[in-house]
Amino acid sequence: MEHKTFKQVTSQALIFLRDRLSRADGTLHYYHCKWLPIKRYMQSKSINFIDAEVCKECLLQIFGNRDYCTLSKYEKDTVKAFNVLIEFIETGGIQPTKEATDFKGPVGELMINYLAFKSSQRLAKHTIDEYEQHLFRFLRFLNGENVVSINTVNQLHILNYIKSINPQKISLAHISIRTLRDFFKYLYAQGVLERNFSSMMPKDVYKAQAQMPSTYTLEEIERLIAVVDRNNAVGKRDYAIILLAARLGLRASDIANLKFDNIFWEQNTISFYQYKTGNKLELPLLSEVGNAIVDYLKFSRPQSDEPFVFLCARSPFNPIHTSVVTKIVQNSFAKTGINTKYRRHGPHALRHSLADRLLENQTILPVISEVLGHENTESTRFYLRIDLTSLRQCVLEVPAVTPGFYSQKGGFFYE
Repeated sequence: MEHKTFKQVTSQALIFLRDRLSRADGTLHYYHCKWLPIKRYMQSKSINFIDAEVCKECLLQIFGNRDYCTLSKYEKDTVKAFNVLIEFIETGGIQPTKEATDFKGPVGELMINYLAFKSSQRLAKHTIDEYEQHLFRFLRFLNGENVVSINTVNQLHILNYIKSINPQKISLAHISIRTLRDFFKYLYAQGVLERNFSSMMPKDVYKAQAQMPSTYTLEEIERLIAVVDRNNAVGKRDYAIILLAARLGLRASDIANLKFDNIFWEQNTISFYQYKTGNKLELPLLSEVGNAIVDYLKFSRPQSDEPFVFLCARSPFNPIHTSVVTKIVQNSFAKTGINTKYRRHGPHALRHSLADRLLENQTILPVISEVLGHENTESTRFYLRIDLTSLRQCVLEVPAVTPGFYSQKGGFFYE
């Protein structure tokens, strides 16, 4: 068996999680942090190469012979993360933790065709996985009811299935209803069903209440930018990153994935396909932002053939993850002394703050939508809730109450 170092094995495991299981950058960062105690254990024991036994010995040193049931959630998460790495070392792969699906029978075949159709629409993999899980649960329910043909499904089957979902998980029922409604619409459009079964779906009154966007004043944003120490390599990088979020409203994912090919210096523009939506976005490269990027590239960026602009500050100088961008902004906020209580203080808060300033300047919604890279103005309307200046203009004057109101029937509100 080939001997491998901690770095070699964990890097390969993270690549597997990212490329084969489509795990997000935040998840990859989580696993990396959970595995670091193994690295420290190996250093303390002068162990050069990692294997499953080393991981198990490290677990034993941390938790001893304690019963798993007595561990805290944090400790259980550590054990689970170790087991993921152990599984990768022993098998060369990691089995997904989501429920295994097996779409057998005529109804299952229709579900497979539907999922293929949704995939052709270039939906995100995690969205397809969500559809798959909900359809499989419905198929399992139908099998329990001995329903083998989609044409024998009736409204009672649908209602009983929805009722079988944990009533405390309101959002789960909402997603199931939405998925099944779309599935039946697809079958009707394909001519599989003569009747549009989506009309059988129960009314869904669930509404996800989004939190109010967190925003910061222009003065607070300037304090955040000024607090970055640009006299060192890390500071030059962090300064450019924060400016991209504060001045252009870029998402953390787009900053982390920014490549040299996305910057057109002669045209003074940045153009890229957004990580979240897949839509192309082109923005002006403000001189302040451009100069910060140049300063980083000339004096601070490690020598590397990576096509990505921003790299980790330490060897092996890999491209930064989205979580790193978030940490940079959060740590900078902490240095300012700005009160962030009840307010988010990551890159998305800077994006919201930019939208807030545009609204204050009476910028029309279509323009704000283009700046933020929204597909339509409906997404941008979410930001209207932070435009307090405009909302105050909508306040109606409350008419004065006549003195006789308080004295009627003995006064003091009928006492």
